[in-house]
Amino acid sequence: MSNPSISLVHQINPSNAQYAALAFAEANLLKQVITPVAYDPKAPVWRYLNLLPKKLRSSISNELSRRTWISADDMAIQTYPWQEIMRIFLSRTRLAPRLGFSYTDLVNWVYVCLDRQVAKHHLQGLDAIYSYEDLAATTFEKAKQQGILCLYDLPIPFYRMTCNIMRQEAESFPKLAPGLEAVNEPAWKIERKEQEVQLADHIFVASSVTKQSLLEIGVESEKISVIPFGAPVEYFQPQPKTDDCFRALFVGRVSPRKGVHYLLQAWQDLKLPDAELLLVGTSLFPAGWLEQYKDIYRHVSSVPHLLLNQYYSSASVFVFPSLVEGFGLVLLEAMACGIPVITTPNTAGPDIITNGVEGFIIPIRDVEALKEKLEWCYSHPQELAEMGRAARRKAEQLNWALYRQKLASRVRELLS
Repeated sequence: MSNPSISLVHQINPSNAQYAALAFAEANLLKQVITPVAYDPKAPVWRYLNLLPKKLRSSISNELSRRTWISADDMAIQTYPWQEIMRIFLSRTRLAPRLGFSYTDLVNWVYVCLDRQVAKHHLQGLDAIYSYEDLAATTFEKAKQQGILCLYDLPIPFYRMTCNIMRQEAESFPKLAPGLEAVNEPAWKIERKEQEVQLADHIFVASSVTKQSLLEIGVESEKISVIPFGAPVEYFQPQPKTDDCFRALFVGRVSPRKGVHYLLQAWQDLKLPDAELLLVGTSLFPAGWLEQYKDIYRHVSSVPHLLLNQYYSSASVFVFPSLVEGFGLVLLEAMACGIPVITTPNTAGPDIITNGVEGFIIPIRDVEALKEKLEWCYSHPQELAEMGRAARRKAEQLNWALYRQKLASRVRELLS
């Protein structure tokens, strides 16, 4: 009897999708990966980039270079590159607005086109199709008609939860509304999201908060599997701290959605001597809003991912007070570097740490709880160092190999 056959669909190549594909390949389940771009500069199709002006060619090549896939020896990858190349071209040349298209319009177009291609050309002979948010509505509809198992991966909380939290925050902080990344999706796209969840035979999520967002809309618990992502323990390693400064670190989009305004308020109130708050990432706060805190923190706006290890290793504690998050891979990156974490239940925190062992879980929006835990960390350096060692041990357990094993095992159960 032959192995079941699965194809995986994703618009780009985040680590979770790459490791999911690798999991299926290692289990002899994968038929192919279907994606707009799997970049290989030696492939003949990319020679056409040489026809572009040098500056534009370099810009497009840099973006395409991030679209490489982890490959098993026999992993088949089917690409549909032209819509994505057109999207990048129109965005980089700034022609899109002149033609009446927003950035979001172009992204939506690429997603819908890929979904239609999969539904039309790539379901024959499959036992299951594994697809992601906004890529599955048409595919699942056709797959159900053919008796193909529809597996859905939702890496972020269902949009209703996110919208509700962002709406509440905008009411509490009207001046921050422009930076709250509210999900103002068109009606047709919201309908697709609802349809995907309804058609899915099983849904994979990386955190309990994402599962909760589905339970709140009536999805049965038995239809959901929580499999946390893996920690990049091979690359992110503990390094000696080079100074005695107590340093609280945040990495990510410096935005209200990440709860950074609560962190700033807590830090301002504490006034800890010989201490630093370091924010790493692009700011999405409204222009000028952060000026009121300019003297209490240091901001590094952009750091290549390969250099983040040195920032994690300079920290005493990693603080990630996000209001709503599908996972928060930065938590595992910090833990892999041996840094304890402070985070909220609306991240993967409850799935990857034990409160008081590798770090702390505090309620969202709770400035007093933030102050209490930061002050404890400041006052207990020896205990904090032990927390950091525990964080590294936990990260070593939560590796991508474990993610692949759990995912492949669960999919085999569903296919049987």
